[in-house]
Amino acid sequence: MTPGTDYILAALETEGIDHLFMVPGGLIDPFLPALGRFPAIKPIVAAQEGGAAFMADGYARAGGRFGVALGIGGPGLGNMTTAMATALTDSSRMLVMSGEVAIAMEGLGQFQDASYETLDDPVLAAPVTRFSTSVDSVDNLNHLFRRALMEMTGPPSGPVHLSLPHDVLVGEVAVAHAAIDPALMHGRLIDAAMADRALAALRGDGASGPAFKVAILAGAGVEHGEASGALVAIAERFALPVATTLRAKGTFPEDHPLSLGVFGYAGTRHATSTLLSPDLDLLIVLGSGLNERDTMHWSSRLAPKRGMISVNLAAKAIATETAAGQGVLGDCGAFLDILAQDGNAAALTAGVAERQAWMATIRGSPRFFDTDNLASEAVPLHPARIIGELRKALPCDAIALVDSGAHRAFAGHYFDAYAPRTYISATNLGPMGWGIPAAIGAACARPGTRVALVTGDGCMQMHGIEIAVAARYRLPVVFVVLNNGALGNVWLRAHTLGPVPDELTRVPDHDWAGFARALGLQATTVRDPGEVEPALAAAVATDGPYLIDFKTQRDAPTPVYDFAAEAKRWSYHE
Repeated sequence: MTPGTDYILAALETEGIDHLFMVPGGLIDPFLPALGRFPAIKPIVAAQEGGAAFMADGYARAGGRFGVALGIGGPGLGNMTTAMATALTDSSRMLVMSGEVAIAMEGLGQFQDASYETLDDPVLAAPVTRFSTSVDSVDNLNHLFRRALMEMTGPPSGPVHLSLPHDVLVGEVAVAHAAIDPALMHGRLIDAAMADRALAALRGDGASGPAFKVAILAGAGVEHGEASGALVAIAERFALPVATTLRAKGTFPEDHPLSLGVFGYAGTRHATSTLLSPDLDLLIVLGSGLNERDTMHWSSRLAPKRGMISVNLAAKAIATETAAGQGVLGDCGAFLDILAQDGNAAALTAGVAERQAWMATIRGSPRFFDTDNLASEAVPLHPARIIGELRKALPCDAIALVDSGAHRAFAGHYFDAYAPRTYISATNLGPMGWGIPAAIGAACARPGTRVALVTGDGCMQMHGIEIAVAARYRLPVVFVVLNNGALGNVWLRAHTLGPVPDELTRVPDHDWAGFARALGLQATTVRDPGEVEPALAAAVATDGPYLIDFKTQRDAPTPVYDFAAEAKRWSYHE
């Protein structure tokens, strides 16, 4: 027999979890001594529960495992809802646990009671999770915990929530957690018949012959399926150009001769011209939901001659495809295995020479917009200059996280990523300030790997206090703050609408370096272009956290010109 707290911690240890992100509070008091009995799991105390959950999200994305966040129910869980929603929209695996009053005390007016008799925490979390429930008895802890992990795995994967009453935490559990079979956690399922039907467009079954101008758009499903290596092998074998979505940046190395870079929001010229070309025969989409930003705002020009083959584990993602083509329900890695077989391989081999010549033509044209800005001597600083210098300062295997704001466009466009899980951004919901705690979680997941965050002054106002956690635990994170004195993307739209919108979207010029030093970080402020490179070099060489407050231009146009042109017909754009 073991207490409920110990059952949970032992289960996490069995599943390979070595960090837990939390904010202590009365409703989870039983966990505090229990954590002392499990030294293999390091608790990281955040400034606020939302920060703890964002840290768990960053841990999951960087480490390829699931993240764990712990806090009290009621206000604590309320603070974590945005993080759960962010993980849900990006299919990030996260276990959120919240403490609750004892079952016998539910609805009697006990302080912070958020049980089903009052606020009903499981219902609060249900819309932003794959699964949310209250453990109604210590006898049910084992099977509900296991169910939560399986629901988290998916498909589709995402966050789950367990509400844990006090008597479940202190009650005795008669069984131990048995490790979940990795084959269940990382299955490679596919509907082979759907794949064969879809690939008829590649083979040209009938009179049309094989498609030659074939390209791949890699989405987050490639990362979820651990299929980056297989993608590189297929691309090299058959000379297939590969673009990625912004969410999947790094799943195909951007210094590879077959890389087109990012397609969609902040996309490269190479990716845009290739995927929107009327000469494209076939586009194979791997693990993208084909949302607004992944399709150049649902561009009508994204219309290959033979349509698209969309591979996804989520049937909904296939059903909502907007362009002509066929869907394949399944894992991206399993699809790549089928792509390399027999008739499909023969069709691809037939087009190798033509694709090699095609790719040479593509690479002969400029890849990026406004490349002069990478060496800009402007004061205030141009954001592109900072992004370019950051890429040069970081090791190739460093992890870059990018927050939400105008800086995301500059980083997405100019920062090259070379491996999966080394460029991390919450690209769907896009909460400002997410990256600050997420970078801390990433540093915990990958000790020994340099971590850098690109964020903005607006983001710092929202979650900047979490940098204190990096100082407390001596985590080697470089916080790169692009401080333009405005809510960047919003200001770029609003300042053209008059003085009131302009004023409402400006941010006071806070001393973020001074703020960081007060919290225990090393920090500096940079205003001159000549100081950018040495400041970044010093930060990367430091063995603890370091913040650089870069004073940047607020009116620098973001390199999203193609996306903006497509979006202008419909709505505003970020």
